[in-house]
Amino acid sequence: MPEEITETIKTKIWRETPESDNSFAAASCFCCGYDVYRDILKNASYIDYLYLLFKRQQPTPEQSALLEGLAVALANPGPRDHSVRAAMSAGVGGSTHASALIAALSVGAGNLGGSREVFHAMEYWQQCGTSLEAWQQLIREPPQLGREDVWLPMEHAPGFDPNGVSCPTPVKQTLAHLVGEGEGLHLQWLNDNRTALEEFAGCPLAFSGVAAAALQDLEFLPEQAEMLFLLLRLPGAAVHSLEQERLGWRKYPFFANGFKLNP
Repeated sequence: MPEEITETIKTKIWRETPESDNSFAAASCFCCGYDVYRDILKNASYIDYLYLLFKRQQPTPEQSALLEGLAVALANPGPRDHSVRAAMSAGVGGSTHASALIAALSVGAGNLGGSREVFHAMEYWQQCGTSLEAWQQLIREPPQLGREDVWLPMEHAPGFDPNGVSCPTPVKQTLAHLVGEGEGLHLQWLNDNRTALEEFAGCPLAFSGVAAAALQDLEFLPEQAEMLFLLLRLPGAAVHSLEQERLGWRKYPFFANGFKLNP
């Protein structure tokens, strides 16, 4: 008989040893070399573990503080945000709880304040660095898609709010706080040159722009930043969805005068 082939999953992130009586259950789990349930569980915060998962190395205290500050700032975008309202609509409409999160992820993944905008903003950082002239040129002449993609082209400078009037106070407060937490150059440079960049873009800085600068200081790749931005904003979508589910559609905002019954 032919020898049975043993299938293996190749990963540098995770390693397990099986229980002696059940090969489908793990006896020990290691993440990037650290024992999860003997070491990480006792000695690391959730933010430390999150950084380890993405970067495969332990964060410095400054990196941990920066990522924690960003996580707090992004945890609840509030009902003004499209992704949160999508989750609220799912909740008030009686959809499953998983559906509410999927709705938030789907709406929050796009080019307008979403994770794809963060992806493009990270690309701008990689291309322009801290050159004000390079930013001005790239904003004036944005890159064109070389081929058709599932994503539509950006219609505004990534990291800025095309519907904004002035930079919102929470955005400025978050930027100032993160500048004090981190050691990287990008947040400080963004803080120093915000008004000039806003003039180039013709619109104010947005949370997506602050997040991109912070994640650039943390040396995340654009695709990593895109994923993490989605993840960090889910708590707010979850709790607002649950709240609207309890309140019911009669108390759901935005539609009080939207339903008319014809005789």
